[in-house]
Amino acid sequence: QVQLTESGGGLVQPGGSLRLSCVVSASRDTMAWFRQAPGKEREFVAANSWARRTTYYSDSVKGRFTMSRDNAKNTVYLQMNSLKPDDTAVYYCAARMNWHVTYRDYRVYNSWGQGTQVTVSA
Repeated sequence: QVQLTESGGGLVQPGGSLRLSCVVSASRDTMAWFRQAPGKEREFVAANSWARRTTYYSDSVKGRFTMSRDNAKNTVYLQMNSLKPDDTAVYYCAARMNWHVTYRDYRVYNSWGQGTQVTVSA
């Protein structure tokens, strides 16, 4: 079972920025970020396929968040800019061996990190 470890969360004011990191113990083609706010379902944020050279974003973060990866370091990043209070959630890194057409569904991922809290508040 691959291990994922997130870091970089914290408290930030609206309009601010944060960068999350996720270190993976073994390489995986598909990496993704999800988030979960209290009382809500886990929500897709972004996903990347190394083989397809493609990154997808949810409409709610498109243009503000950027997902990237450094395969040499087995690390993926989520740069979050122009943060809003609605972005407050626990952010999770997820991985799967191969690309899946329903990449927005958290149930197709079999490896997860422990999560990192992001709070956007004045």
